[in-house]
Amino acid sequence: MITPIKALRKNRFKTALIFVSMTVSIAAIFLISAISGGVVSMYSAMLKTDGDVIVTQKGIADTFFSDINRSMLPTIAAMEGVREASAMILGAAPVDPLPIVGIYGVSDNRFKSYVLKRGNYPKAGEVMLGSKIYETLKHPRTITLSKQEFKVSGVFKSRIGFEDGGVVMNLEEGGKIFHKSASIFLISLDDLGKSDALTARINALNPQIEAKTTESFIDSYNQFKIIQTSSDVIGAMAFLMGILGIVSMMSMVVNDRKAEFGIMRSVGLSSLNIILKLLGETLIVALIAFAAAWGISEGVLELIEHAEKFQGYINGEITGALLLKVFAVSVAMALVGTLLPAVYASRIDPMSLIQRGGA
Repeated sequence: MITPIKALRKNRFKTALIFVSMTVSIAAIFLISAISGGVVSMYSAMLKTDGDVIVTQKGIADTFFSDINRSMLPTIAAMEGVREASAMILGAAPVDPLPIVGIYGVSDNRFKSYVLKRGNYPKAGEVMLGSKIYETLKHPRTITLSKQEFKVSGVFKSRIGFEDGGVVMNLEEGGKIFHKSASIFLISLDDLGKSDALTARINALNPQIEAKTTESFIDSYNQFKIIQTSSDVIGAMAFLMGILGIVSMMSMVVNDRKAEFGIMRSVGLSSLNIILKLLGETLIVALIAFAAAWGISEGVLELIEHAEKFQGYINGEITGALLLKVFAVSVAMALVGTLLPAVYASRIDPMSLIQRGGA
């Protein structure tokens, strides 16, 4: 009996095509899942910084469109159980030569969240830059935003790519640029167990605002759902493309090896054994392709993370959970893609081959 590895080596060209097809599909699933997860993770981390409860304008689809009156902030900050409350304006604008940059207007008490590498926190007419955009812009002393020139007062380092590639200014300056009072309030609590009572009191202040625990906000945030759904759709397409590639290649392999399978049937090998043999062969290729796709994806993610053109906004991490998920998908892809050609191979009639001169 020919072992699966010998069979794969005997059909090297088609084995290589199956390997390439699976590697590309698995790498695509790795990358789209890791990048979409990275975007969600970065934005979630930014909201969670000093924020157990988040307050936005009620009914908005995106925090960038939220506009709430920051005059409510002192009232919220004075509520029992509130350790600290800060306000942020979230926006984006071009900063020559970059087409789009994240701009964050923050209340003074949030500046401590940014670890300064040099300089000072910004005052009126000033901004501080994340280290990534500071390097990308070649250490500027001033930048221009909305036709206004701002002095660069300092440079900070953030583990969150959106902030490290962004511009931070005080809340008043952000309000002038984006014509809003505040996008969100971030509230830290003395006791997270009392968050429900506090959100109810905040929501009672004004019917136009909506307070949620940050975890609840992240779970229900429409933009995250859109990103996750898009990732799942693209991943499913890559999965289907991988299956189609395997079915196509395995069909050719089975056709080339008709005589071999006919002989197996004639010597008494059962249909199930032939099916398992072909599934085993493809599974070996799938495991090697999975390892190759993992390595390629880690390399691509490393390049993306350090690419200047992405400003640190795009990065991803292959977590243990993602690794297990893609491994299961890879095995399923190999088994599903091989099953139909394997069933066909298991039903080859040796007498028919002899009559046609195929064996």
